[in-house]
Amino acid sequence: MTVYRNSINGAWCESRGTRRVANINPANTADVLGETPLSTREEAVAALDAAAAAFAGWRRTPAPRRGEIVTRAARLLAERKEAIARTLVREEGKILSEALGEVQRSINIAEFAGAHGRRLTGQTIPLELPENLGYTIRQPLGVVSLITPWNFPAAIPVWKIAPALVSGNTVVFKPATITPATAALVVECFIEAGVPPGVLNMIYGSGNEIGDVLIDHPAVRAVSFTGSTEIGLDVYRRAAARGIRAQCEMGGKNPVIVMEDADLDLAVAGVFAGAFGSTGQRCTATSRVILMHPVADAFLERIVTLTRAMRLGDGLQPGIDMGPCVDAAQMHKVLDYVAVARAEGAELLCGGARADAGDLARGCFVEPTIFDRARPEMRISCEEVFGPVLAAIRVESFAEAMAAANTSEFGLTSSIYTRDVSHVFRYIDEIETGITHVNSPTLGGEAQMPFGGMKATGVGPREQGVEVFDFYTETKAVYIDYTGIRREGKLY
Repeated sequence: MTVYRNSINGAWCESRGTRRVANINPANTADVLGETPLSTREEAVAALDAAAAAFAGWRRTPAPRRGEIVTRAARLLAERKEAIARTLVREEGKILSEALGEVQRSINIAEFAGAHGRRLTGQTIPLELPENLGYTIRQPLGVVSLITPWNFPAAIPVWKIAPALVSGNTVVFKPATITPATAALVVECFIEAGVPPGVLNMIYGSGNEIGDVLIDHPAVRAVSFTGSTEIGLDVYRRAAARGIRAQCEMGGKNPVIVMEDADLDLAVAGVFAGAFGSTGQRCTATSRVILMHPVADAFLERIVTLTRAMRLGDGLQPGIDMGPCVDAAQMHKVLDYVAVARAEGAELLCGGARADAGDLARGCFVEPTIFDRARPEMRISCEEVFGPVLAAIRVESFAEAMAAANTSEFGLTSSIYTRDVSHVFRYIDEIETGITHVNSPTLGGEAQMPFGGMKATGVGPREQGVEVFDFYTETKAVYIDYTGIRREGKLY
């Protein structure tokens, strides 16, 4: 049985932790890929100490050189794309096409961040006194802790690791315990690309056991976290207590508004992809569709037809449309939400049960599910399910649609389907989400665009795009007086 190893100070080493978590294929729970060790606090400290010791040398490495190393990592990810994707399918459950897409996104992010090694620029700023020069420079923070979830075990680590390294920081990375193999393959690419010992460290373990060490260790200057709202807010509080930076990307409850003038075929395709792609296990999943009453019946008839035709199964098999929930606990959570929705009075149109016919009984499959006549205050309309469940809300006006869309405490992404330019710009102005789409699904984002949300979805600067470098660097203001003459400084 494979036992995954930590990577500390350039060496792959077995954990001293005595407890382990099985890495189980959610499409076939008899298929055990290996075991993830729950590392000790002492091992976490060793990883952080290694990162602290490596910082002085790494920060002196020119930014273009750091960028070249990250760009080489992108090339290695590309060379190993198929192998990484297949591993990802086995331990997380995505279908192969989705896993290949995730690895490609990882490649794009690493390429973008690597190129930014030649663009970590400051500004020259005019000063009031003559013969004085003012400018700014970016400098790294130090040791950063990166904590990532299981649902995108390649892309999310890369979108944290790559900009952190290019900025000149050293890293301790804690991946999710149930997707350890993909994380190891990603880290291998960075190390083989030339990241020096101690600059990138990876440690497996429970958040309860080592999470506080990754925040409270005196060398840590920033924490980037993606995961649940409850844990993210705790990370933010703990970081604030130490006066260090925190970037927390948390939950989503993403709406799509379908106006009566929408291209229904386009809208149905977009909502279908958003609701059931990646089994709904993504923070950008479409979980609410807000329908203008005149088009509601036609829209729902079309999307229910598509949904009932979906083929569930092992994502490595051809012809499969949707994989399993990541594990039994997530499957039961989704089914619990289905029961709550029915009890609250939502009308079940399709799905709503465990999928267990034939080989599906070996895995953690839930039927893709659609509810009609949900109300904005229902739990199915407010809380993040993180599974293949879509709630339809019927409205009579644009104003009512916007009110329903903004009811959620979350604000990650949203979309509107309409041909009316007035509605488009009013929606962009009024919607309370960090990412907005027009006539396209709520899913994903590109490497060069900022990623993050409003309200309870996130705190701290955005990830991805050029904005991410605001999180991973300090700005230093420089004043140079080249007159050689003593002058009284101005007081402000």
